[in-house]
Amino acid sequence: MASAQTAPAQTAPTAAQPAAAAKFSLDTAIQDLYADKDAKAVMDKHLPGLTALPQYEMIKAISLRQLQPYSDGKLTDAMLAGVDADLAKIK
Repeated sequence: MASAQTAPAQTAPTAAQPAAAAKFSLDTAIQDLYADKDAKAVMDKHLPGLTALPQYEMIKAISLRQLQPYSDGKLTDAMLAGVDADLAKIK
């Protein structure tokens, strides 16, 4: 006689499970970074004056990762790594 098998019960996340993804990343729209006080501080630390650029209105809806190829080398991998590391600390 075959017995019915049931699927394992779904459990809620616990503290032992990995933490959620970072709140912000290099893929977050620039305007969203400036809208958060902690992310804005990171941007001001690593990329001071970005909002003062005449092109800001054109670039604010894209991410830093998307902007990098158009930055004529001004957004270096090292700069973005610093931004990314600091953004990852924001909870």
